[in-house]
Amino acid sequence: MSSNIRVNKVCEFCKQDFEARKTTSKTCSDNCAKRLYKERLKNAKIQAVQIDTEALKAKPIEDLKAKEYLSIEETCKVLGVSRRTIYRMLKRGEIKTGKAGTRSIIKRSELDKLFI
Repeated sequence: MSSNIRVNKVCEFCKQDFEARKTTSKTCSDNCAKRLYKERLKNAKIQAVQIDTEALKAKPIEDLKAKEYLSIEETCKVLGVSRRTIYRMLKRGEIKTGKAGTRSIIKRSELDKLFI
């Protein structure tokens, strides 16, 4: 049982008009279908890499949020400010610090007090 359906469509790959024999046709030829398939696979891979990259970028900040004591540099990353700003806050007494040898250590609760 054959059908004589003729539907005018636009190819999803090359964007040219063609006459489809089925209502489900998306491309004008086998070559366009193969190229569209490869393009979809390529876009899927790119999207997967972008998702992985975003997760890797967010991971260090999530690790820092779990720490109880932070260095000056880690505090800069958590708050999103420069080192100079952190030192100004220390000088004004907005943040209290402790010393571990020569390093300044800031307690996580001190940062939480800033936003109360």
